[in-house]
Amino acid sequence: MVVEPLIAVGLLVALFVGFNIGGSTTGPAFGPAVGAGAISKLLAGALMSVFFFGGAWTIGRRVVDTLGRELLFDAGVFTIETSIVVLFFIGGALFVGNYTGVPASTSMTAVGAIAGLGVATGELNWAVMGEIAVWWIVAPLVGFWVSVMIGRYVYPTINRWVAITTSDGALIVLDRSGTIPVPRPGPNTTRREFVGTIVLVSISCLMAFSSGTSNIANAIAPLYGAGVEMNLLILLGSGAVALGALTIARRTLDTLGNNLTDLPLTAAIVVAVVSSGIVIGLSAIGIPASFVIIATMSIVGLGWGRATRTTTLSEGIRGDEETTVSVGALAAEEPGEEAPTLGEESPADIPSAADLFDPATTGRVILMQNLVPVLSTGGAYLTFWLLFRYAW
Repeated sequence: MVVEPLIAVGLLVALFVGFNIGGSTTGPAFGPAVGAGAISKLLAGALMSVFFFGGAWTIGRRVVDTLGRELLFDAGVFTIETSIVVLFFIGGALFVGNYTGVPASTSMTAVGAIAGLGVATGELNWAVMGEIAVWWIVAPLVGFWVSVMIGRYVYPTINRWVAITTSDGALIVLDRSGTIPVPRPGPNTTRREFVGTIVLVSISCLMAFSSGTSNIANAIAPLYGAGVEMNLLILLGSGAVALGALTIARRTLDTLGNNLTDLPLTAAIVVAVVSSGIVIGLSAIGIPASFVIIATMSIVGLGWGRATRTTTLSEGIRGDEETTVSVGALAAEEPGEEAPTLGEESPADIPSAADLFDPATTGRVILMQNLVPVLSTGGAYLTFWLLFRYAW
């Protein structure tokens, strides 16, 4: 059949997209755990592969349906040919982000490419597009303000309860004294460190699951709209994501885990819980969430809230005190330190942002997170406008 070679090409392009999604989303999910020294990059990639597939196979079907059948009025616009072009722009744009070591928003990139097709053909469902766009604005704001409240009122107490410190040596060692090797805490690992790290890694796995619920659609929705069976696409797409997580993701893990910020474990846990909760909630209603941006805004909000603890509410309203807002505030207390009362801290106790954030890296991340979706959307629109006007 004539379509068989085209389907093969489409599947190859979808695998390329999945590969780049694995490289782009592993950093936000496991960057905090890797940066904190809890797990290695190899283990992060393996865990990402397993839990991404779990999310894709379950809740992810709803998002696939949104992008493949609902975002365009006529899903018939998704032919094998148009799907290949859409996937090409999704994968190409994500590859640019991964090559520079910046985890761009896969959801924005994918929706942008599909929207480019829809606008060029006049088939874009603006109501669905508007709903997605509204949630893209609201969700990061929700993540920011929830994190602000946690940073201002709860974070020091959580920090005292968790009391996680990173000890020298391996976190876990294998006890080979018996017939079956048994994992045990390392020689210098404290109980709190062990439990806290397990919690952090577990939440990172939850983030990987939530990434699967949202991001599998970005690799396979166009081909699903063209009539290819969903289960096969989920299996192939998840396999490609696994390959990307185990290879190219090392660059984005460096960016989010080491170069961009050196998050304390307590802060990493808070960011993971807030971000994954929002993403899973949006995926459940079929909205492809911008995981990267939600996590970034959560980090900033947490630091903002922590910094404003130097001023009481009444002082802030009267303007009596000048508050220095810094994400560096996340490291103001040592784990286990007694939480101070609001207004008792001095701004001098709050480290500067430069203690945690590299300005050059932060600027590059912001630039590429905006540039990658623009490349995908603009490239797809111009290509389809030319094709439908002069060729098809």
